[in-house]
Amino acid sequence: MTDQSKLLSLPLSEAITIAAQAVGEVLSGRSLTEVLDQLEAHERPIVQSLSFDALRKWVRSHELIKEFIPKPPPPEVEHLLSVAIALFLQGNEDGNHYAAHTIVDQAVKACSEYDKTMYAKGLVNAVLRKVSLTMQKSEGENPYPPDPIPMFVPAWWRANLKQNYPKQWQSILFDQAKRAPLILRVNPKQFTRDEYQSLLSESGISSSVIDELAGVQLPAALLLSKPVSVGELPGFYTGAVSVQDTGAQLAALLLNPQPGERILDACAAPGGKTAHLLELADCKMVALELDQQRLGKIGGNLDRLRLQAGDIRILQGDASKAGWWDSLAFDKILLDAPCSASGIIARHPDIPFLRRAADILSLQQKQRAILNQAWKMLKPEGLMLYVTCSIFPEEGEDQALWFAAEHGNALRLDAPGQILPSAVNDGFYYALFKKNGP
Repeated sequence: MTDQSKLLSLPLSEAITIAAQAVGEVLSGRSLTEVLDQLEAHERPIVQSLSFDALRKWVRSHELIKEFIPKPPPPEVEHLLSVAIALFLQGNEDGNHYAAHTIVDQAVKACSEYDKTMYAKGLVNAVLRKVSLTMQKSEGENPYPPDPIPMFVPAWWRANLKQNYPKQWQSILFDQAKRAPLILRVNPKQFTRDEYQSLLSESGISSSVIDELAGVQLPAALLLSKPVSVGELPGFYTGAVSVQDTGAQLAALLLNPQPGERILDACAAPGGKTAHLLELADCKMVALELDQQRLGKIGGNLDRLRLQAGDIRILQGDASKAGWWDSLAFDKILLDAPCSASGIIARHPDIPFLRRAADILSLQQKQRAILNQAWKMLKPEGLMLYVTCSIFPEEGEDQALWFAAEHGNALRLDAPGQILPSAVNDGFYYALFKKNGP
């Protein structure tokens, strides 16, 4: 669990109030990332921690709310309770928690800080005291039994996983309900992995090497024993290291960039995979992104990593169309397609609340349009890597089979295919194609 002393940049009661309001925004359809981006820098760490945990523990917290309040409370009270109860649940899970009386006291105080919850101080106090008793482990008894799936996913989502992973769907969701680990990618232009691991050790930060995933060797991956803020990572702001999930680190390695190659990173923001490609080789890079607001993050990442050069172009454009293209074909294309993001909900627990079943068909159509357009821009004998951070076959293997059937000159090469979430990686899909002939 994140060190409480580092999170307490504002009073816990205020953080509970803001986190409860953030949860309400998610339930009204807003991205939690968008909501958190509007906070002050000193507010964001603790509010993110509280709101993430509230969403991860949604099912279990609402079992308790229903048990102790038979009639559903108003949304504002429900959201505040879900944040406070998640503090009990997370502490019960990892053994590093706020004292029960602190949670109760600060949640009751939080009620006083918002006019729509001010009346509910007595109710919140009574419910949380009952939750506290439920959480306490009596001699010879187990604590409140953990729900194997504490995180909410809609019925259609669960049905998809049951159908496609009948023996694994519960473990998938259970793993995704846990806090995601902090994994680093060392910049080989500055340090070897061993050198950087020594720097971490000198700073009192424990780490372990992740050697491979899905049969692919990972030369730069490190798993931190306990998460820390990026400001505590040696050399982070001078480009020594990046935060990147193990599954995402496969993309550049599978594409295997070589010096001088012309490479397109379609749908490139925030730029982590673009940067990784440039760390591995001095290639001629085009980073394409449709979203104007996210475009700046690519340049910011490259600047921090000291990777900006004359051979790097960052463009705004739609990867499913050719309007931005200068007609010069690419040696290699990384197509990290827009998708449901069903593989990364451990890091983005708001996604199951925002996604709709109809989105999958719409995303499939978008993915196919981008695949078709990218293929036209690839040189003969060139490579295209199709990537999604999804665990739905409709966005992974189904798309790869469709593409190979549609394009007779597409030779499918060895790639991991579907990677399911685990303790050290998010869920990703990878398919690699070589263009045989024009």
